[in-house]
Amino acid sequence: MTQPFYWQSFIESEGLVGKLTTIPEEEDLSRLGADICWFDDENSRLEQEDFYPGITVSNDGFIPVGGCNIGSGDPYFICEKDGADGPLYRIYHDAVREDGYCREDAVAIVLQNYRSILKFKE
Repeated sequence: MTQPFYWQSFIESEGLVGKLTTIPEEEDLSRLGADICWFDDENSRLEQEDFYPGITVSNDGFIPVGGCNIGSGDPYFICEKDGADGPLYRIYHDAVREDGYCREDAVAIVLQNYRSILKFKE
């Protein structure tokens, strides 16, 4: 599975591919803050097909769109089931296993609408 057209169009038109976005703790709905490097389609595919949590959560429509730039290893996702303008999620890599995950423990909403990342564009 590749990134949805609406997401690819958004990050390409905004020049976000490979760039860093910092979301302050007070703006992150999970209150952790984030430093995200945005994936191109190939890196998204690798995260989804070769690594956890991507392999496990892809069955629920989650598509990896960015990686943590501060070392936590927690990737960032959109969910295809949400469609365009859905939330941006962080999925805690240590809460997802080969045999599954508890969504309540593993998935956190970072931004209610992924387009809000433009407020933090550097």
